[in-house]
Amino acid sequence: MALPIVAVVGRPNVGKSTLFNKLIGQRLSIVEDTPGVTRDRIYSKCEWRDKQFMVVDTGGIEPESKDIILAQMRRQSQLAIDKADVIILVTDIRCGVTADDYAVADMLQKSGKPIVLCVNKVDSLGEPPMELYEFYNLGLGEPFPVSSVHGHGTGDMLDEVYKYLPDGESEQYDDDYIKVAVIGKPNAGKSSLINKIAGEERVIVSDIAGTTRDSTDTIIENEYGKFVFIDTAGIRRKSKVTEKVEHYSVLRAYMAVDRADVCVIMLDATEGFTEQDSKVAGYAHEQGKACVVAVNKWDIVEKDDKTMQEFRTKLENDFSFMSYVPFVFISAKTGQRINKLYELIKYTNDQNSMRISTGMLNDVLAYATTRVQPPSDKGRRLKIYYMTQPSTKPPTFVTFVNRADLFHFSYRRYIENQIRSTFGLEGTPVRFVVRERGGNDK
Repeated sequence: MALPIVAVVGRPNVGKSTLFNKLIGQRLSIVEDTPGVTRDRIYSKCEWRDKQFMVVDTGGIEPESKDIILAQMRRQSQLAIDKADVIILVTDIRCGVTADDYAVADMLQKSGKPIVLCVNKVDSLGEPPMELYEFYNLGLGEPFPVSSVHGHGTGDMLDEVYKYLPDGESEQYDDDYIKVAVIGKPNAGKSSLINKIAGEERVIVSDIAGTTRDSTDTIIENEYGKFVFIDTAGIRRKSKVTEKVEHYSVLRAYMAVDRADVCVIMLDATEGFTEQDSKVAGYAHEQGKACVVAVNKWDIVEKDDKTMQEFRTKLENDFSFMSYVPFVFISAKTGQRINKLYELIKYTNDQNSMRISTGMLNDVLAYATTRVQPPSDKGRRLKIYYMTQPSTKPPTFVTFVNRADLFHFSYRRYIENQIRSTFGLEGTPVRFVVRERGGNDK
């Protein structure tokens, strides 16, 4: 399901990016003492009290500025506000309440969204300073004193955010629906595929890259099963993401991947595989999603009896980092092999959901270790005691060993290949968790 969105907004140089980095636990936003460093929205997952949400960092808002860059930053922030479920307004206790703070607060109140007021740079512990009470004048309720540098007060602030996060039960689709995110570069034919599947002009189709701004859902029921197709805006290289609306489209595309059970990675047959296709596919792989590569516009490719096999061989090399992924050559315009696409979506979803019994896993493990001895180092040989599968989507295998450092990547890949050759697991990544006997994660 789609994660709730929490937007971090405020005027320039109040510490929004520092707070964002503290919340997500890594240095993702650029932090400088120069106003205007964060010009575009940056986003990452955050978790509080067992609830996940997406935090969006924004550029500073200067409501009255005529500067072109600052005006664009204001537009970026407005887009984040429009899509957010909860807004954190960051202010600076050292500066007190400024005219810009009043203007930003007024803009946020008009949005009708829940607002949590964060008063940043309260770096000392103990009773909050008297200056804090001035921020009640913004009319946003209780101000929360926070030190984004040290992390003081962020827990109380997140508790307040938590109150306003939408319930996790809002997903309107039953479990028997397979949620399919159609992802890829702009202009690869994603919207055309959705329209062909739906049999109507469900989404706008245009030769202008970037027409689809948001994710749209199309529900299909047929002899292959029940599907929810999520059309997404194309994912571009960051250097190409210059238009104001485009940044949020990328966020929506990534969030569509998070919602999906299966990702259909659309390639343009006339262009072939590109670096950006690898980025798109890599994100789906990292999220553990079942994947199908659909090579679109196959109807306009000049070909002979060897063309498809040659193209497939090249793709297998291009997708060597996802050697498990199946390919299908389609035409969204004519409907060529759309039925095959349905079959692959259902098949890869089943593979992603596969659970293998511990007994069967360890039979394969015993065969594999007999066939190829585990590696050794300085007289110590790797011993794999047993393996079990605790979870699916993706299939995850916990392996108990004597020494985790001896379980080298190459031997792990060999074990993975043995499991795949026995059980299939086509179209899905797998995860390995290695534990030394005694229970320590490595």
